[in-house]
Amino acid sequence: MPNLKDELHSSGWSAGRTCFDNTTTKRNKLILPCLISSRIYVVDVGSQCQAPKLCKMIEPVDVFWKCNKGYLSIPRSLPNGDILIANAGDPSGNAKGTLPFNNSMNKLTGLEVEYVIFRASPFCITGGFIVLDGETFELKGNWENECDTPPSGYDFCYKPCHNVLVSSAGVVPKCAGYGFSPDDFKKGVFGRRLNVWNLSCRSLTQCFDLGEDSLPLSVKFLHNPDAAEGYVSCALSGIVYRFYKCEANNWAVEEVIRIPAKDVTGWIMPKMPAFTVDLIISMDDKYLYLSNWLHGDIRQYELSKTCKPRLVGQVFVGGSILRGGPVAVCRDEELKCQPEPLVIKCKRVYGGPSKMQLSVDGKRLYVTNSFYSTWDKQFYPNLVKEGSVMLQIDVDTEQGGLTVNKNFLVDFGKEPNGPCLAHDIHFPCGDSTTDILA
Repeated sequence: MPNLKDELHSSGWSAGRTCFDNTTTKRNKLILPCLISSRIYVVDVGSQCQAPKLCKMIEPVDVFWKCNKGYLSIPRSLPNGDILIANAGDPSGNAKGTLPFNNSMNKLTGLEVEYVIFRASPFCITGGFIVLDGETFELKGNWENECDTPPSGYDFCYKPCHNVLVSSAGVVPKCAGYGFSPDDFKKGVFGRRLNVWNLSCRSLTQCFDLGEDSLPLSVKFLHNPDAAEGYVSCALSGIVYRFYKCEANNWAVEEVIRIPAKDVTGWIMPKMPAFTVDLIISMDDKYLYLSNWLHGDIRQYELSKTCKPRLVGQVFVGGSILRGGPVAVCRDEELKCQPEPLVIKCKRVYGGPSKMQLSVDGKRLYVTNSFYSTWDKQFYPNLVKEGSVMLQIDVDTEQGGLTVNKNFLVDFGKEPNGPCLAHDIHFPCGDSTTDILA
């Protein structure tokens, strides 16, 4: 890239498969929005797959002036061929939006979360989406109606056959840039909302309060086109919610997984959350996978009963609670002892599991261990010094189970201009996070 300190956080293809029998989709352009600079790169990986070339660059000032948005995160292609990119805040890193949250209108009832419909007068456009033309990659402007803008955003997914888009909240960008601080709790820094949109009208119809400082990040639908349900993982609360369609085209939410925090010493807080960074679902909708960046484990859940995911596989590939490290676990509801450090091909693996990608046949799960450069430096300084890695986890698709492949290692610490911090992963042939089956 021609610029430094962009923070290439997420990526996506300029085109994605939208039906079961569409095998001719050309994934020859990679869209790279930047989380810090708000710049957008379009990279040609189709002409020469081993020699990608930068073919277009949209400067931050264009995004700022045309959309009044910044801090770009997840890109996905829309059914009409355009490219939708979520953003976390405004050009200054604030997260205000046009929809102030009213706690009295959202209450937890057992395991379900009641919904509320918001309407407010616009005063600032922050969390939402911007749109790129799918052919020219020109910046078209904002996607959502101005009166329907959440305070912040991060991930999203959609279902054309149900005319719905669901998005998560994320964190206030300018606060995240200083690192993680316990002082930011109860100040609205960490998001708490799950947003439901009318896809064709581009309007916000429902908002769910998932709890103060819960920080919902990754959100995914089941791949079955007819399935009107999916999951969202909350990094700080350690809870995974199932969202599903109910009567009168309304949506509901229920808690289905809870990963308990660990009582620790030698860490920034007395309780360490799992910090679930990524959630992916196998193409056959049989398994759900979670990566816990702080605890250090990857989890596999079986989904025969979507309302009751069953843990069938778990493997540790790093994290902050390893034996011999500075953190001691005082009380753990799940483990009897702290896990051992991971060494592959004579290289000690630092950091924790972050972004994942699953092969189409579901047998190989790839994972990187960098989350966000500022937080990497804070929690895993050796990761920044040594560079990140990509690992392969072998998956038992019959009975369930995860095993680290000790013969596979991509070491980004050895890059010519490294050490580098790797994050997002995609396959040119299609993968479990790109293709949206319609």
